Amino acid sequence: MSLKSRSHEKELLDDDHIPFADLLVNLAELKMVNALLGGHKVTCRGIDFFLDKLQGAQSLSIAEIGCGGGDNLFAIERYLDGKKQPFTLTGIDVKPECIKYAQASSGSGISWICSDYRTVEWPGEKPDIIFSSLFCHHFTDEELIIQLQWLKENSRMGFFINDLHRHPVAYHSIKLISRIFSRSYLLRNDAPLSVKRAFIKSDWTKILSGAGIQQYALNWRWAFRYLICVHNE
Repeated sequence: MSLKSRSHEKELLDDDHIPFADLLVNLAELKMVNALLGGHKVTCRGIDFFLDKLQGAQSLSIAEIGCGGGDNLFAIERYLDGKKQPFTLTGIDVKPECIKYAQASSGSGISWICSDYRTVEWPGEKPDIIFSSLFCHHFTDEELIIQLQWLKENSRMGFFINDLHRHPVAYHSIKLISRIFSRSYLLRNDAPLSVKRAFIKSDWTKILSGAGIQQYALNWRWAFRYLICVHNE
């Protein structure tokens, strides 16, 4: 097993015919993993990048592509409520099961759209910020170049990405943790595979350059995450 380059093996979650009950278990466990291993903290750091650029009491419109069960948006909701920052949130996912799960878990403060992000129709103006979390590693480098261009074109302030660092410690750790604690065959298979499909710093510099993006912040965050922030000048 080599982590020298990104794996192109598809995850089970990429299948369009996952039984709903199995997907529910996976979404619940992913929410727990994100909380315990610092994924939500990294997402909030991405929000901070843009909060620092606000002038006055501007309300922020924020959208997540590939939102899954919505746990990142719930974390942002709590975070911005605590800061008394006005906001609106939108979650977008192509899987109707994910949107159904997210809607059942949230109140009325978040809007949900079941759509491929590439064909989404914004109900009003484009959002100020678009972000993704653990979404990019599902795509090839070539697909990501197009995705980053879409993110830049569809966000008014900019976008950020929270995704995994491809590293042996991350791979073996999540493989062990998922085998011991997970009840989801999806998570047990996909968690270590996600790391194999993830990125090192040079991957991101190449992809960003290919998308024509020269100005960005690229930072490593615990636990084995990269946070990429792009402010539209």
